[in-house]
Amino acid sequence: MMNKENRASLVEFGGMDTTLVLFFLALEYGRGTDVLSIEGAVTGITLVMVIVLPYFLPSLSDKPSFSSWLLGRTVLASAAFVLGLGVGAMSGTTLPAGVGSLPMTFLILASVFSCFIQFYSVLKLRQAN
Repeated sequence: MMNKENRASLVEFGGMDTTLVLFFLALEYGRGTDVLSIEGAVTGITLVMVIVLPYFLPSLSDKPSFSSWLLGRTVLASAAFVLGLGVGAMSGTTLPAGVGSLPMTFLILASVFSCFIQFYSVLKLRQAN
């Protein structure tokens, strides 16, 4: 018989889906976005929202403090941004030109994966107490 803790570990992915979206969005932001443009501003606002808002999604497990959670996600986004700058600089010279399109491809796949998980967690049937 499955208890509440086992169901929580099977259903909740610890925010892994939104972390993947955050990583690939920051990677794409660093790779191909001019930070001082309208596109850069909109993508930057989206990046900040993906950093902050998943903390407020419903979860069956205990949440860490907001400041430590935010620090971890900010460090991850910063590292992905720097990695994206490197990929953008090396794409077409050191790396094959096709490598430049991989961050957006993986961002789309991670976003679809995250949507499936979020819709499943909203629409799943729960046993009444």
